[in-house]
Amino acid sequence: MKTPVEESLRGVIEKWLTPELATPVRVTAFGRTRMDGARYVCVEAQSQSDVRALYFFRHGDGSWRVYPPDQRATGVTRYPRRPTSSASSAESARLAATT
Repeated sequence: MKTPVEESLRGVIEKWLTPELATPVRVTAFGRTRMDGARYVCVEAQSQSDVRALYFFRHGDGSWRVYPPDQRATGVTRYPRRPTSSASSAESARLAATT
C-alpha cells in the first residue's frame, strides 16, 4: 500500500523527475482536460545535460499519475452537449430530407 507522500504530486515528481534531490523543478502548465475535467500539471526538471518534462494527472482517489484517469473506470458518464440552435436546425433539415 502506498503512503500519502507516494501518491502526492510532490512524491510522484520526485519519483519520476528528480532522482537527485538538488534538481530544480518548475510547473510549466496546469489546468483541466477537455474530455472529463481531470486536473493535470506539467512539470519540468532541468539538469546540466538535458531537460525533462512530464504531465501528471489527478485521479479520483486523490493520487497523481503519469496517465489520465479512465473515464469508464470511474463510472462517470459524459453526455454530449446539446447542439446550438443553428446546429439543431441544420440537423432537423437533414433529418427531414432523409424521411
